[in-house]
Amino acid sequence: MDLVLKGRGARLTAQFRSAVEHKTSKLSRLEPRLTWLEVEVVSEKNPRQGGAHRVEAAAGTPRKTFRAHADARDVQAALDLVVERLERQVRDHHTRLRARRMGPSGRVKSARVGEAEREERSPE
Repeated sequence: MDLVLKGRGARLTAQFRSAVEHKTSKLSRLEPRLTWLEVEVVSEKNPRQGGAHRVEAAAGTPRKTFRAHADARDVQAALDLVVERLERQVRDHHTRLRARRMGPSGRVKSARVGEAEREERSPE
């Protein structure tokens, strides 16, 4: 997986890079076809924004791109939120694919529905 880090108005240290690699390693386990991950850190200079940091991330597979962003006063907190959102998107995507593959065979009828159908069919 190719990791690209960008910083606008913020310096990115080697320590931050290792933190990003560590926190996003779970993404590569959840989605083995993940080919690239781009993380961008934007530091707001506007005093009305309160010096907030914005982290934007995009992760790509051959057929799907997952995107997330988060704002926080601390870069690490924003990174945690972004990683959580990307993980949720990947899990939801796998759930939808699994449901599509399984189709109606994944649904199990309840016992009461089966009994009602048998009662309707039986000639008494």
